[in-house]
Amino acid sequence: MVNAPFSQDQEVVTMFKRMWKSRSGYLFILPKYILFTIFVLIPIIWSFFVSFQEYRIFGTEWVGLRNFQDAFQDDLFWVAVGNTLRYAAVVMPSTVIIALILATLIHPLRRGAQTFFRASFYLPTVASSVVIAMVWRWIFQTRYGIANYFLGLVGIEPINWLHSSAWALKSVIIMAVLTPPGVGIILYLAAMGSIPEDLYEAARIDGANRFVQWWRITLPLLKPTTLYLMIVSTIGSFQVFDQVMLMTQGGPGYATTTIVHRIYNVAFRDFQFGYAGAMSMLLFVAIITLAFVQSKLVSSDVEFKG
Repeated sequence: MVNAPFSQDQEVVTMFKRMWKSRSGYLFILPKYILFTIFVLIPIIWSFFVSFQEYRIFGTEWVGLRNFQDAFQDDLFWVAVGNTLRYAAVVMPSTVIIALILATLIHPLRRGAQTFFRASFYLPTVASSVVIAMVWRWIFQTRYGIANYFLGLVGIEPINWLHSSAWALKSVIIMAVLTPPGVGIILYLAAMGSIPEDLYEAARIDGANRFVQWWRITLPLLKPTTLYLMIVSTIGSFQVFDQVMLMTQGGPGYATTTIVHRIYNVAFRDFQFGYAGAMSMLLFVAIITLAFVQSKLVSSDVEFKG
């Protein structure tokens, strides 16, 4: 018991020695952390304090929880929540499932073919989301869009994709689902490549076919990757903004207004920064809660040594 503080001091000293030996690595990541602090961490903290204020450029007033009460009583906020939930309920599982299926089909191929498909599916993620949204806006154009052109070939009347309250949100969802999940494919392929071949060899000896091997070996060992992709996809789905802003601007009416789009309008159109900060905090809490629930549902204790 007497030596406990001394041992803790030794651990601290050892930690600092290791950090000093790795100082060149820390120097390389320092610019990233500086940018993160300036453009992410500080705005989050600022939004938290602003959410309790009636924020004005020339003076503020502390209003406590009034902004949060206004959010719960705002019909447009709940419309945005409903649209966001519908979007996330389709896009999140679709992104993960499509990535898993494509990675499963690519993994047995030769190295050259794998490299080709990795690059092909990852390439759209390099392009700006603004460019992708503009391309899909042209695809869904009512009179000259390629979507209605193909529908016309099979005798279906043109659909007013982006200007109909019945189809606008569906159009945004279709765009998100059909955009290749390049990051998910790359991560799944990397995880599949790290699974020991001995497990499959033992399964083949026991008479397991390829589907059984995939179901009993591959899928359980991919749980950590699946969990990560689910959380990242959920965060991205709840933060959808670029596509909505460029394709529909939240309309027609409020058919495609999402939470982030509502926050943007309240902050930069109506200049109600306190109210926008309150909605941002509610969104933050919702994302953290969903991520926690997903981690409990999908978490796995499976470990293996490569």
